[in-house]
Amino acid sequence: MADQPVLRVAVCAPLQCLFDYLPPSGLDPWRLSPGVRLRVPFGRGTRVGILVDIAGSARVPVSRLKRAESLLDRTPLFDADHLAFLLWAAGYYQHPVGEVLAGAMPVWLRQGRAVPVPEVEGWRLTEQGRQVERATLRRAPCQARLVGLLVAAPGGLDSRALAESAGDYRAPLKALERKGWVERCRISPTAAAAGGSYHRGPTLNQQQQAAVDAILESLGDYAGFLLEGVTGSGKTEVYLRLVEQVLAQGRRALVLVPEIGLTPQLVRRLRRRIDRPMALLHSGLSEGRRAHAWVEAQHGRADLVVGTRSAVLTPLPGLGLIIVDEEHDLSFKQQDGFRYSARDLAVTRARRARCPVVLGSATPSLETLRNARTGRYRWLSLPERAGVATVPRLELIDIRSARLEAGMSPVLIRLVGEELARGSQVLLFLNRRGYAPVLTCHACGWVAECRRCDARMTLHLATGTLWCHHCGAQRETESRCPDCGGQDLRPVGHGTERLEEMLAARFPDAALVRIDRDSTRRKGRLETLLSEIREGRHALLLGTQMLAKGHHFPGVTLVGVLDIDQGLMGADYRAPERLAQLIVQVAGRAGRAERIGRVLIQTRHPDHPLLQTLVRGGYGAFAQRALAERQAAHLPPFSHQALLRAQAPRPQAPSAFLEQAAALARTLDGDRIDIWGPVPAPMERRAGRFRAHLLVQCTQRPALQSLLAAWVPRLPELETARAVRWSLDVDPQELF
Repeated sequence: MADQPVLRVAVCAPLQCLFDYLPPSGLDPWRLSPGVRLRVPFGRGTRVGILVDIAGSARVPVSRLKRAESLLDRTPLFDADHLAFLLWAAGYYQHPVGEVLAGAMPVWLRQGRAVPVPEVEGWRLTEQGRQVERATLRRAPCQARLVGLLVAAPGGLDSRALAESAGDYRAPLKALERKGWVERCRISPTAAAAGGSYHRGPTLNQQQQAAVDAILESLGDYAGFLLEGVTGSGKTEVYLRLVEQVLAQGRRALVLVPEIGLTPQLVRRLRRRIDRPMALLHSGLSEGRRAHAWVEAQHGRADLVVGTRSAVLTPLPGLGLIIVDEEHDLSFKQQDGFRYSARDLAVTRARRARCPVVLGSATPSLETLRNARTGRYRWLSLPERAGVATVPRLELIDIRSARLEAGMSPVLIRLVGEELARGSQVLLFLNRRGYAPVLTCHACGWVAECRRCDARMTLHLATGTLWCHHCGAQRETESRCPDCGGQDLRPVGHGTERLEEMLAARFPDAALVRIDRDSTRRKGRLETLLSEIREGRHALLLGTQMLAKGHHFPGVTLVGVLDIDQGLMGADYRAPERLAQLIVQVAGRAGRAERIGRVLIQTRHPDHPLLQTLVRGGYGAFAQRALAERQAAHLPPFSHQALLRAQAPRPQAPSAFLEQAAALARTLDGDRIDIWGPVPAPMERRAGRFRAHLLVQCTQRPALQSLLAAWVPRLPELETARAVRWSLDVDPQELF
């Protein structure tokens, strides 16, 4: 048979290759464009694939090829430039291209469903509702807030926009609907950003204006910037000015934030300032909403895209600016599947789009700091807080001989009471949810352990459950010791539930709120609680790192940091960096208005070099010392790593596979590459599977990439490969 065109298709499967198919019957293959979806036979069923290329001939006899069943799109979902970017990402991270392209689409499109029509159901004020005086709703503040939002958006708002701005909006919206003040309508998902009442921003200080001017000078070409600003220095205002200017020039902007909890407050500020269509992309959206927003971005109907990690993979034509807020945050690194860094891909995407990228943080990662020091990024600094606010002072509380109450020292308890008496807000940070991390038998020493992990189970008293925070396993709390039958089971250690119980008893007149994953599971609950805190309805704030990042609480004057000592003893060489960043970020919640803030850190190691450096010299002094230590040890950012992980039900299988993998790597490039391991993972058994690691390191990135390109395709051929699940993590951020 004569050669005929063959479709090269990326199918979502754990295989490092494209698959050849014959064109669907009746379609001219040369009229197809790469980037369209096809439904193709695969195994015993069918799957959705992305057309990557059209070849003039097949790599195998044509008689062995299957025919694609149907074409799903008239126009490509990915244009040539964006498809090339995603293919590059698949190659760099050595991940199957089909899974990378699938991950760049919302689930709706991954399933082969039709591209959604750009219109959704929303609500708007009726004529009667527009005549309502908000003062008449003084006793219904939630309804008043909704009316205010809808007044600012005459075209209407959809449920997503309402949830982002008002939290749990459903009950007050129904009340307004019963009164005849709101009605349902059909709107564009981006209409929420059009036609409202917009505000001019504050006058920039000298450092902010210098940063804006420097970045605007680079518009139209690639440039990387580190915007380092102390907490409260006005980095967000710099972002807003940049976005305004980029959109005014007819280009589009992409803003990445690390977590969903930070999205609503940024979106509120953007909507108050920017009268342009906006699309939001994060995992808190329903699949339908996310597909709508994705298509709005892909078609260029959204001028601004705000999203979490995966938004960096979204097509956005005419890209003129990328901003990565809190660039140091670990949330930007995907920890399973396609293990990409959204921050690093943002830099690559900006370079390909010939536009500036701004990496903002009060505590930049050591990788970013080194890039700034070597000139790869231009270093812009905001060393002072905006307005009249001043940077809070850090103090250490030595608790080595203190008698703690639910983890709090008498000194901290006293100072909390004094600050509450002054009418201020107090924030207590404890990065451990639940009631207690250990449940033990006082008679025989039995400890409640996870049956599937090498870990102890956390007691959650509110639900009466023991919970493994590693694999998610839960079981009811034992009433008797399983070993000796004793009934004296005692919680050991402190979690947010236990601290909340103590604080409620100690300060019964203070409005107390706890914010952690347990208390904010209901949709919209987190935004509601954060709004109440900003309104001053809670005086005593207790939470995990959900409260530590980016939130503006002007009433907080005292921050207490509890139980950070475990971070001083971490096995991962990145542990000191993570701890320093966390302390500085938490401290940044204090003193963001007129009154001076104070930060108290409880520790049993007050002389520890990390803590002393932070207290005396701040994050900059810590980073300088940490970079010197990394350089002496030849660790990133002065080298480059890839981590090969393996897991299996049998304890010997992961190490056997990794031993063979290490031997193969040495035959391919043994001189320039350091190979460490295999070794058991820090938690060897997790979710019923045994795990081991092999670390590959090189001082030159191209040499490491060359090895990976030759090594990874041969790993499935190893005789031990079928006994394990394995994955590769390029530029790993956690060695767990």
